[in-house]
Amino acid sequence: MFVPSGTMGNLVAILTHCGRGDEVILGDQAHTFTSEAGGIAALGGVHPYPVRNAPDGTLALEDILGAIREDNPHYPRTRLICLENTHNRCYGAALSVAYTAAVGRLAHERGLKLHIDGARIFNAAIAQGVDARDLAAPADSITFCLSKGLCAPVGSVLCGSADFIREARRTRKVLGGGMRQAGILAAAGIVALEKRVDRLAKEVAAQLAERGVKVGVAGPRRFRAVTHYWVKAEDIEKALAAFAAVLRSAL
Repeated sequence: MFVPSGTMGNLVAILTHCGRGDEVILGDQAHTFTSEAGGIAALGGVHPYPVRNAPDGTLALEDILGAIREDNPHYPRTRLICLENTHNRCYGAALSVAYTAAVGRLAHERGLKLHIDGARIFNAAIAQGVDARDLAAPADSITFCLSKGLCAPVGSVLCGSADFIREARRTRKVLGGGMRQAGILAAAGIVALEKRVDRLAKEVAAQLAERGVKVGVAGPRRFRAVTHYWVKAEDIEKALAAFAAVLRSAL
């Protein structure tokens, strides 16, 4: 289901999974918790239970278990666990297939749902050499952005079962996200998915080369640059400017 933004995609997902007074477990550095204007509480009456994010973006399984409420009328009902992949505030850390599967098992064993804020899920897949569908498989819903890395001008996609999307359409309408003109924007998203995903790998190196700067790709997020006697100070400045331009264009 097409939505104008990742923030709306996450909001629609959480409000579809949860009712007023229900609780969602998520990271204390999660974009939904820190940077989405408290929408789940303000608009849905959903209570966030923040759990500490490790530097690699994960939530410790024991911390998730400790956050799940017992059935007690004094407490909100735990309904949902949210993960973020890649994790924005944890320096773009990519969650692994194994970790995501472990959280999915934990959630479903306890009768909970799992939502993934997969704004940059294709970047996570490329970085780890895995299929994005394997990263998404344990989730009951997932969002991803068409405009991050995939170069579409606008929009995100919310995915889930047919029954989930049927309800999510109603939530999207309440939030003002039902657009008659969505096809024009979605068309660019289709091009992004069909043409841009495979180009995410080593794209920084390719763009640097276009600016006359050649680097070696030492890993998914590492480059190797070498200087020698004939490289002048102004050449270093040129290389730094090229890096700055390429990285700015990727934001």
